[in-house]
Amino acid sequence: LLFYWSLGCWCVLLLLFVSVASAGRDVDSGSNDTGRNPAPEDSHHQTNSTHHKKAFPVLSFNFDHVRKPFEISLWILLALLMKLGFHIIPRVSHVVPESCLLIVVGLLVGGIIKAFDEDAPVQMLDSKFFFLYLLPPIILDAGYFLPMRPFTENLGTILVFAVVGTLWNAFFIGLTMYGVCQIEAVKLGRVDLLSCLLFGSIVSAVDPVAVLAVFEEIHINELLHILVFGESLLNDAVTVVLYHLFTEFSHKGTVTVADAFLGVVSFFVVSLGGILIGAIYGIIGAFTSRFTSHSRVIEPLFVFLYSYMAYLSAEVFHLSGIMSLIACGVVMRPYVEANISHKSYTTIKYFLKMWSSVSETLIFIFLGVSTVAQPHPWNWTFVVVTVVVCFVSRVLGVVSLTYIINKFRIVKLTKKDQFIVAYGGLRGAIAFSLGFLLPDNEMKQLFLTAIITVIFYTVFVQGMTIRPLVELLAVKKKKESKGSINEEIHTQFLDHLLTGIEDICGHYGHHHWKDKLNRFNKAYVKKWLITGERSTEPQLISFYNKMEMKQAMMLVESGSAAKLPTIMTPVSMQNIQPKEPLKRRAIPSISKSREQEIRKMLRGNLQKTRQRLRSYSRHDLMVDPFEEDVSEVRLRKQRVEMERRVSSNSAANKQSQPWISKQQLGKDNNIP
Repeated sequence: LLFYWSLGCWCVLLLLFVSVASAGRDVDSGSNDTGRNPAPEDSHHQTNSTHHKKAFPVLSFNFDHVRKPFEISLWILLALLMKLGFHIIPRVSHVVPESCLLIVVGLLVGGIIKAFDEDAPVQMLDSKFFFLYLLPPIILDAGYFLPMRPFTENLGTILVFAVVGTLWNAFFIGLTMYGVCQIEAVKLGRVDLLSCLLFGSIVSAVDPVAVLAVFEEIHINELLHILVFGESLLNDAVTVVLYHLFTEFSHKGTVTVADAFLGVVSFFVVSLGGILIGAIYGIIGAFTSRFTSHSRVIEPLFVFLYSYMAYLSAEVFHLSGIMSLIACGVVMRPYVEANISHKSYTTIKYFLKMWSSVSETLIFIFLGVSTVAQPHPWNWTFVVVTVVVCFVSRVLGVVSLTYIINKFRIVKLTKKDQFIVAYGGLRGAIAFSLGFLLPDNEMKQLFLTAIITVIFYTVFVQGMTIRPLVELLAVKKKKESKGSINEEIHTQFLDHLLTGIEDICGHYGHHHWKDKLNRFNKAYVKKWLITGERSTEPQLISFYNKMEMKQAMMLVESGSAAKLPTIMTPVSMQNIQPKEPLKRRAIPSISKSREQEIRKMLRGNLQKTRQRLRSYSRHDLMVDPFEEDVSEVRLRKQRVEMERRVSSNSAANKQSQPWISKQQLGKDNNIP
């Protein structure tokens, strides 16, 4: 009820806003017209009135002065209220995905605006507005908090789906649609092959915004989530290359072998160039965070600005801005978090989550508004075949590629996993925005209509049915509770063990290169990007003391002082005794963030099982590594033996002097 009430209120407010804006424009236009063409009979009156002083304006109306920020604030407020109302009603959120409901709200708002014969107050989902302002916060949030371990462990599978799968979908859809257009009954014989391939490259890409919006609601397991989401992030480079490639080919009219070869080279330039630019900005941002200890307030700004500059710099050269943002966030995060304060880290975390949520909400609302605002020429055959071919190509691509991938994977992808990966290939606003960049011709509006239909089908039909399908197939979901520290210790131990096995076998696999990178990072990179090595042992000791003090206070307050550890000194016992027994002292508790820090410290303090010996050289005399510090070991043994002798001699002296009684010892020490 609250949701529908808020929806109705804001629709009424939007109507009022449109009417006031139109009335304001009419008044302004009328006043401007009268000002440009004054009546002849009023000219004498105007000259005489100049001698009289004008009255002070108590209240005036100047909406144009604040129109743009007012409209933007109104849209953001409307989006947030819709998001709030969606989560208040659990019945709606369990049945309909949030993205679907936001698109419906956009359709309603767009219909109201069109009913008043008004243009959209803001250019709804304009390509420039989308790619420069709405998309970066979502990608930065995803890249900065990217789970690196599952991402790197499944990187090969993700790259196969992102590169080979996107190429397969683009060419399969493009060639199939070109064949459909050649049918005389369709009446689209004027469409050429390059236009169909360009259309296929736009529709083939999986959208990260739509995947995030749907997969986070169904809480799918980590493997399937990282496969589909990683594919949606990395297929941006393939989409950008294919889009620019087919656009250039359509202008030239002819395609040579050299052009095809340059297209392949362009893929590596776009992808690797975007990663390089993002890594450079990430290193610069990490190095800058070394010197922010005296101005903690500006620490989050460096993270946001360097990341956004990485995205813009990649877009300048038509490189992959999405991959640049991901690389910048991944490279920057470990070093920045070691330099900045905990409050700055909390600010970065919640600010990114806030802006990514706002951008995601605005994207789906603007998608609905733009759908109503645009004309849509309809061709049943072309649109329906596009939807069917997109789904069929996705299923065929996933099944065939998984058959090859499973030959190299230890953990195989089951039939259920393949179905969820294929069914979760959602299209979204990226395809819609790329459609606006198509050359202006008679087929652009038809292509846009087909793209919107594919987006609505994947978001509404597949997005709404994926949750019941996951429950019906009993697909493993994400664990709500985190693993214990015992699991983390054994996981790291197995990493060291597998690294050692790879070294013994001479196989340079994933664990070998990961260990090489960690050693290079600790030996060289951390010294330059982190302000001094922070010792973790004092933090562990302070945490242990805090826990011990907490336990001791609980025992004292419960009256079980006899159960206190004997290791505690009388001084510490005096500090623990409550001065006011009537008032219960507050027991310090460990927050969740502090618990995460402790887990991180424990992982970092695990014993390193791999110790490399010096390489053999026949010109050097080999020394047993256990004999290098033999002198130090002997000195330690001698010191221990001396302490034992002193203690034994003192004990013997006490036994040989029985005339010193306990009473005399008490008198000497003034003890009654």
